[in-house]
Amino acid sequence: MSDPLLKIVGLRKHFGAVRACHNLSLEICTGETHALIGPNGAGKTTLLNLLSGDLKPDAGQIFLDNRDITRVPLYHRAHLGLARSYQITSIFPQLSVEENLLLAIQAHSGHSFRFWKKAVSDPQLRRELEPALERVGLEHRARDRAAALSHGEKKQLEVGMALACNPRVLFLDEPMAGMGPGGSVELGKLIAGLKQQMTIVLVEHDVEAIFSLADRITVLVYGEIVVTGTADEIRSSAAVREAYLGEEEPC
Repeated sequence: MSDPLLKIVGLRKHFGAVRACHNLSLEICTGETHALIGPNGAGKTTLLNLLSGDLKPDAGQIFLDNRDITRVPLYHRAHLGLARSYQITSIFPQLSVEENLLLAIQAHSGHSFRFWKKAVSDPQLRRELEPALERVGLEHRARDRAAALSHGEKKQLEVGMALACNPRVLFLDEPMAGMGPGGSVELGKLIAGLKQQMTIVLVEHDVEAIFSLADRITVLVYGEIVVTGTADEIRSSAAVREAYLGEEEPC
């Protein structure tokens, strides 16, 4: 495993008496797909929010390539190469698929949001559009309004908008939630195709998808790490069976 790209040291976030993240330390390596799993309320989304900058921690530090980004605001983290998708899709439903992607490309390229009609016809932006559509398999829906997409296609579009930022680290928060089997398979293929191209931190309830996609898995319970390991190590862990699956070792 390569050197850590993300390093989390003693991270803590409490909401009153709820310990959403409690003295959590973790290293995520360059190029790995690292999954976070655990029961509801384990603190998985809270941890993503802390890493992406949506939340500020009560204590602890976050390092990106040995740079302390703990207090760096969300928008600045995007410029440093952090991008994410959310449990609830955050696309622009009244715009077309290509317009959504062009907005993301435009934001990353540093163009000002000048007159939109001029932006959609900008040759430089449109040159980047075709590969962005192909990457997420939405070439055939380019001119369709985002509101007309299936749930799975909306998730693909949102991932595509995050990828338009050319991130070093991609945070995915339950990308397969609410999908049927077909949509989950397609999105799983998309995520698998991104492996090694960037570092991915993935929260997902589909444990079988996690086992097939992740290089390493961290199990969280009540804001604390139970264990971190490979899929085989997680499968065979007595601590995971007891804490995550609610099982105990036989007498």
